[in-house]
Amino acid sequence: MDNTTNKASQTERERMAAGLWYDANFDEELRALREAAKDLAAEFSATPLAQAERRDDILHRLIGSIGDGCEILPPLYVDYGTNISIGQGTFINHGAYLMDCAPIVIGGSCFIGPYFGAYTAQHPLVAEQRNTGLERALPITIGDNCWLGASVTIMPGVTIGEGCVIAAGSLVTHDIPAGSIAMGSPARVVRAITDDDRIER
Repeated sequence: MDNTTNKASQTERERMAAGLWYDANFDEELRALREAAKDLAAEFSATPLAQAERRDDILHRLIGSIGDGCEILPPLYVDYGTNISIGQGTFINHGAYLMDCAPIVIGGSCFIGPYFGAYTAQHPLVAEQRNTGLERALPITIGDNCWLGASVTIMPGVTIGEGCVIAAGSLVTHDIPAGSIAMGSPARVVRAITDDDRIER
């Protein structure tokens, strides 16, 4: 089978998963998946904190993979949910939006502040093409033991290494190496985290 035939036979969902340009706005299969995920996310967000078992059940139906001991505070927003993986013991504060058109992998023991945004989607720069609903998505990865302050935004294709601290309000447009402190818009590495940063009590 030649490439032309192969491309023609792919569904929009398959094109999305392959990181190709796909019809994000008007494809009925993708629209139905998003609506189902957003309904589950809304149900989770409306469930009282005291109903821990119900909240946990909803999260396990919504999120592709979620480790033990995770805590996510409402409201939570997703696109599909199934493309999200969260390691054990991670905490995500109120108002997170995980736009998981491509995989979003969050490691274990991460501490993520309120109004966190992880955005995998890209749109065409030419308005005529953008208006047709085209989009492509690139994965986002956050290593174990990261602390992301309030209102951190991560853009498509970014990897944040293990043990990083990202300052509140930062816009992360490029990879951040493990063990770094980064801040700003766009975020820049300001220094490495060292033993001198250990606190005494």
